[in-house]
Amino acid sequence: QVQLVESGGGLVQAGGSLRLSCAASGSIFSISAMGWYRQAPGKQRERVARITSSNSTVYADSVKDRFTISRDSAKNTVDLQMNSLKPEDTAVYYCKLSTPWNTYWGQGTQVTVSS
Repeated sequence: QVQLVESGGGLVQAGGSLRLSCAASGSIFSISAMGWYRQAPGKQRERVARITSSNSTVYADSVKDRFTISRDSAKNTVDLQMNSLKPEDTAVYYCKLSTPWNTYWGQGTQVTVSS
């Protein structure tokens, strides 16, 4: 069984920064990719950023040049550095881990950006 635990969410003013962290534990044999998704009230969950086992990254257009995803393969962690935050970044952020056989989600962490 795999568990993902996110941390680092909170309340920040527009223009500020936050760093989200996600730690994976359990029976992890092979990670294909890890990523961050978010879901705002009344909206569908969307992918924010993704990083593969070869450290290839992809970002949503709305966060390019503001957010940076990174991972520590030895520790099975993935971080999301969020700079120049905007009120529209307000959402619950979820960590996702993909293996060749399964997908796992964290419980989510709230990020609120005030104007």
